[in-house]
Amino acid sequence: MARDWLLYIATFSIAFGVCIFTTPSVKKLARKLGAMDYPKSRGLNKEPMPLMGGLAMVAGFFASMVIISPFVDGLPKRQLAGFVIGGIITVITGMFDDAYELSAKAKFSSQLFVAVIVVLSGTRIDFVMYPFWEYLKNFSPVITVIWIMGVINAVNLIDGVDGLAAGVTSIASVCLMILCVLSGTEVAVFLTAALAGSCFGFLPRNFSPAEIYMGDTGSTFLGYVLGVASCIGVFKSYAILSIIIAVLAMALPIMDTTFAIIRRLLNHKPIMVGDRGHLHHRLIDSGYSHKQAVIILYGLSIVSAVVAILIAIQDYRATIVVALFFIILIIMLYTYEKRVDRNEKK
Repeated sequence: MARDWLLYIATFSIAFGVCIFTTPSVKKLARKLGAMDYPKSRGLNKEPMPLMGGLAMVAGFFASMVIISPFVDGLPKRQLAGFVIGGIITVITGMFDDAYELSAKAKFSSQLFVAVIVVLSGTRIDFVMYPFWEYLKNFSPVITVIWIMGVINAVNLIDGVDGLAAGVTSIASVCLMILCVLSGTEVAVFLTAALAGSCFGFLPRNFSPAEIYMGDTGSTFLGYVLGVASCIGVFKSYAILSIIIAVLAMALPIMDTTFAIIRRLLNHKPIMVGDRGHLHHRLIDSGYSHKQAVIILYGLSIVSAVVAILIAIQDYRATIVVALFFIILIIMLYTYEKRVDRNEKK
């Protein structure tokens, strides 16, 4: 057991060190390639910012996995091969998007292709939820594809404020790592430990005021790893509670994306077209600074992550807590949304 924890710490540390060391070089590379985020109407940056910072996180993640994998017994080679291939495609697509701004159709097609590769390699959502799962289990591959694509886009959509996506992913990956340690899903532990280390290594240069953005290169990769790791570690281990636990571990991006889809459908706007209706935009527009908005959202992520862990260890009192927490949060968000809409109409 002590050896396992040493490997987990080493995985985190290598990813952290490589990411923090390579970020300045990636910053220079982004400028040379012209991968820059220029100020725009719904954006928050006032000066051009280098993108592709996600390359540093990718470097940290894979360096950690390559160095640590020889010390890990019983790694499923087919699953890992599918994961690596999907990850590489995700990163390449993100790089092209940062440099050339790919169409929504091209990005969607890439995500679908990646998710199918992961499913064909043997990674699928598989949990027990009677009586429905007996009817749904034949659709497990489709459900898995939808889940992975959904998490990719959820993380991508919250990448709108300095340090938000990296910080929230750090919290989610630490939460998933703890859940996977509890369930004994070793592969997912290493994936989430490497992801957490990469995110923490990137935060010093990405937190407000940011020096570099992760771009789609980073945000889609983070969502990809979270989506696959949750399929391997959470859905395989917690039976009927797996849906609740998985959603709570990544509550902020999932809720924000859900609200965004509903909002755009109600306003008869394309789902893939961005707006300033995201929670981080709302907080800033209501008077909070960038740092304050990010810290508030960090707090919400930590609360939901802690509740997920409490449920996993079968502290059923947490069920009441989470129900109250999300009911209050949804009421607050709904009330605030209505008030803002009324003010805008005036």
